[in-house]
Amino acid sequence: MSHACTSPARLALLLAVALTAACGFHLQRPAELPASLKALRIDTEDAQSEFHLALRRQLHAAGVDTDATASDAATVRILRDATSERVLSVSARNVPTEYELSYSVRLAVSAGGHELLPAEEFMLTRDYSFDETALLAKQHERDLLSAALARDLASVVMRRLASVQ
Repeated sequence: MSHACTSPARLALLLAVALTAACGFHLQRPAELPASLKALRIDTEDAQSEFHLALRRQLHAAGVDTDATASDAATVRILRDATSERVLSVSARNVPTEYELSYSVRLAVSAGGHELLPAEEFMLTRDYSFDETALLAKQHERDLLSAALARDLASVVMRRLASVQ
């Protein structure tokens, strides 16, 4: 009797899987980087920045050796890694109620004395509301949003690196 109860559930699950596969859905895989970038160094002023850490994690997931010391290893130079914030709206009492958070990075890639990717800037922005009565919670939300922007930027950079010849 329990088989009869689970049979429709199994059928529904199989149908969902088949529809998902039919629509072209695939789990996100790490970017496939060219052979010239399989061993590289990351040159940055802030080795603890959210972007740098996110980029290292994504490079490792793609099978890249980021601690390469060979002279022919590629170099990713992070020229700028910064966040900025600006007020989007204020209340009647002139208290900020909404901010725009921007995360931007500028980087260049070289290998063997050749520039593979000239200095290029990447930037993402997100808006968030602000409530002065929940100051600690909103600061935590800002920090989480900054980390999410860094991860998203690292993904954008990984796709750009995958297109390098």
